[in-house]
Amino acid sequence: MQPPCEDEDTELLLQALLEGQNYGAAAAEGTRCPSVSVTRNYPAKRDCLVVAVLCFGNLINFIDWFIVPGILLDIQKYFGLSDGKAGLLQTVFTLCYMLAAPIFGYLGDRYNRKIILGAGLFFWSGVTLGSSFITESHYRIFVLSRGLVGIGSASYSTIAPTIIADLFEEGKRTTVLSIFYIFIPVGSGCGYMLAAAMAKSTGDWHWAFRVTPCMGGLALLLLILLVPHRIQRRTAVHRALSISGTIQEADEKPDVHRTAKTTWCQDVGSLVKNCSFVCSSLGLTAMAFVTGALGMWMPLFLYRAQVVQGIVPPCLQESCNSSNSLIFGGITIGTGILGIIAGAEAARRLRKRNNKADPLICATSMFISALCLYIALMVAQTNILSTFIFIAFGELFLSVNWAVVTDILLYVVTPRRQSTAIALQILVSHLLGDAGSPYLIGVISNAIQARNIPSLQWSFRSMQYSFVTCAFVGVFGGGFFLLTSFYIEEDRKEAQRL
Repeated sequence: MQPPCEDEDTELLLQALLEGQNYGAAAAEGTRCPSVSVTRNYPAKRDCLVVAVLCFGNLINFIDWFIVPGILLDIQKYFGLSDGKAGLLQTVFTLCYMLAAPIFGYLGDRYNRKIILGAGLFFWSGVTLGSSFITESHYRIFVLSRGLVGIGSASYSTIAPTIIADLFEEGKRTTVLSIFYIFIPVGSGCGYMLAAAMAKSTGDWHWAFRVTPCMGGLALLLLILLVPHRIQRRTAVHRALSISGTIQEADEKPDVHRTAKTTWCQDVGSLVKNCSFVCSSLGLTAMAFVTGALGMWMPLFLYRAQVVQGIVPPCLQESCNSSNSLIFGGITIGTGILGIIAGAEAARRLRKRNNKADPLICATSMFISALCLYIALMVAQTNILSTFIFIAFGELFLSVNWAVVTDILLYVVTPRRQSTAIALQILVSHLLGDAGSPYLIGVISNAIQARNIPSLQWSFRSMQYSFVTCAFVGVFGGGFFLLTSFYIEEDRKEAQRL
């Protein structure tokens, strides 16, 4: 039986031959295990192409995620839904997404990731296309279709970041991850804008669900052609990096192998003991709660605020004014790009001075975001322009955290457990976060309306009061990120030793 290092070098040589590279020198030293230097498997251009394909898939993923909120008024009228039932659409999507994530995390740590990504992309694109033909008498089937789309999306969100982590060293990883996560707000904003534009141009909101399947087919083709069938998983040597991106001396344990040898229960047990992982995941949960509620209900809240101020008339026809979805989508894209770039740059600069910079950045941004959102809610009845401004700032500071939180996970968790860690983080953050927040906000709104005389004023106030919950949850999220800063140095060193 070959030693682990010989197995890896044999596979590297085969990959090199398939890529058309000359690895004769490496083959001459076939059985030597590297101790400090790290040879990349693929040229830099190939790595960039892989990231580009993954980013395109992430864009489609989040466009599909936020198509429903972009045309929520039309869907409510088409199916005759209350606020609670409308919120259930996003809750079912997120519940299926989070429940499927641990399964894909297990598979991603043990089986070919390219095949899993391709299967998930094909599945959710097909279901999205099928949902565009559902009639008003089949609301339950429409709800089911949203859940199935969530299952397909889980395969992508769980596995794609681990491929990026395996392609780039820590010095570049934050930058590349920030590019990947830019497509969360960009995709979200495009989802609002695409849905609103298609509903307006065609007069039928169903057409909003017929664009992304075509994009999904293109993404699947690019995945097949441009992403290598196998990408080497990192070992301890790859993790022995300082915050400046230079390699430090580290002892490579002879039994470290590129595939996971522990059971899933052992992986979970280890992650539960990782305080940095647990606290940062709870902070991300609070962030998910806020973004889920805002993403589902904010365009409708803005519409109700404008109706109360007399800016727009009440929507009585089936095709409603979608300008708020277009504006909110633009805000989401702009603030998302700026926030993620600012967060990644702040982390890159500040972590050279302070090893606790990442969780402190996340905590600060959560506190500021909560304050901005609270102010936006309070001024909504009197000044809609100020509302848009404070919402923009609230989303900006929320977006600061996307890449930074993922980078925290990637350096406090050993690589052979990263897919499982991401899956568990997805499960917890969505179970306690945006899986319930859209439905919860809708239920609270219904309860407030039921206790008062039905009117346009109370229709607005019910949503306003229920939204205040998000500001308080944001403060709790900042507190969890502060707790992360107390444990992060110890957990990072522990991950490098394993």
